[in-house]
Amino acid sequence: MELYGVKVPKAAALLVWLVLWEIVGQFELLLLFPPFSEVLAALPQVLGTSSFLEAARLTVTAYLAGLGLAVVVGIGLGLLMGLVKQADQILNMWVNIFLSAPLSALVPVIMILFGMGLPTVVVTVFMFAVWIIALDTRAGVLHVSPSLMEMATSFGASRGQRLKMILLSALPEILAGIRLGVIRGVKGVVIGQLLVSIIGVGALFQLYSQNFLMAHFWALILILFAFALGLAELVDRLEKRVEYYAGSRA
Repeated sequence: MELYGVKVPKAAALLVWLVLWEIVGQFELLLLFPPFSEVLAALPQVLGTSSFLEAARLTVTAYLAGLGLAVVVGIGLGLLMGLVKQADQILNMWVNIFLSAPLSALVPVIMILFGMGLPTVVVTVFMFAVWIIALDTRAGVLHVSPSLMEMATSFGASRGQRLKMILLSALPEILAGIRLGVIRGVKGVVIGQLLVSIIGVGALFQLYSQNFLMAHFWALILILFAFALGLAELVDRLEKRVEYYAGSRA
């Protein structure tokens, strides 16, 4: 990023917002926004408690289970939509509806079906993540070069080998969908725990807000942001390593 011909690190914009946060907090203009320095001081207190460790265990378990299920189903659904025109005509509209719909409104319905426990949180994570993975997988399959498939057919490739070629060729879009699903899944696990089960980090959010421990509240938000962005960065690095597959479709 350049500003008046001077190269400025991308993190500079974040630093500006943190300075503004600190100023607003120091003047005590808003009760909900303590100084950023207090939030940083509360981080070790949050991370060092046994309640956080138990909440993190429940949250990570539900998150990984829901995200893993979303990856498997999303890739399978995207392959079906990309390879079978009739399936795409039937499913594409519904996948787009669920992607753009306010899924938080469906959480009470999920609660009725799966009860007030960990399964509801897992399903909520799945619902938030699966649709974007399916659509990106579909896009990757549709961008596979026809000449590549003609070559596979002419060399007598089996159905399984052709499917493997399609997956490898669509891998950049699949990983892009997973990266977006990772972020949406964090939103799903927090909403599921807050609205339904009141377990894991949802219980901690409720505890901190009810006792007006706003520094701890924001510290927990920062931890969740770091978790989501860290996972997204890992997927992004993997995505960059396989970018050469996209060149084979040109």
